[in-house]
Amino acid sequence: MKNSPGDLGRRLQKLRKRQQRTLASVAEECGFTKSLLSKIERNRTMPPIATLMKISRALGVEVSDLLSAESSPRTVHTLARDLDEETFTQTDKGYGFHLFAGKHTDKLMQPFLIVAHKGRIKPSALSHRGEEFIYVLAGEMAFRVAQVDYRLGPGDSLYFDSEQDHDLQPLSDKVTYLAIFVDAPPAHPAPETKRAKPAGPRRKSGT
Repeated sequence: MKNSPGDLGRRLQKLRKRQQRTLASVAEECGFTKSLLSKIERNRTMPPIATLMKISRALGVEVSDLLSAESSPRTVHTLARDLDEETFTQTDKGYGFHLFAGKHTDKLMQPFLIVAHKGRIKPSALSHRGEEFIYVLAGEMAFRVAQVDYRLGPGDSLYFDSEQDHDLQPLSDKVTYLAIFVDAPPAHPAPETKRAKPAGPRRKSGT
């Protein structure tokens, strides 16, 4: 599934306007600038997955709603031959990704196949709500979570709270890994409880 910034920009703008939201209000909720959100809508950039997670949460949709305009059956079969890196979505962070079951709506998790090349990743810590699991398939990379650096190779994995700052750098020429994002559900205010009516004045018992 290949997506261009133009596809993302059009869908994002359509969703935002459907909700009658301004660029400023969505950007403020996401925690970044109005200018960045405007660039995404105007097809000037393809943000990393962490940024897409923040945007989708602010709009109350899934990442797949931003990346795909179609829906599919609840069981999605992906063949290995369809995972050609040439078709991956390239981000301005420097890596490419394929979103598994991108047309499947109402998913509880967002699984990605990510390919990063040495020398292309722009160093910048990212964070987003929820939790994340990564599993290295090929190559080696350094992955930082908060203040701890991990060296990961084939078969190694990490599970962490993705609200912590995290970043990666390939150590081999190319690293391929599976990343599964699970966003924490938005907190809903507790239903208001009915206040008990004040008791009337007590009557004095007769004598």
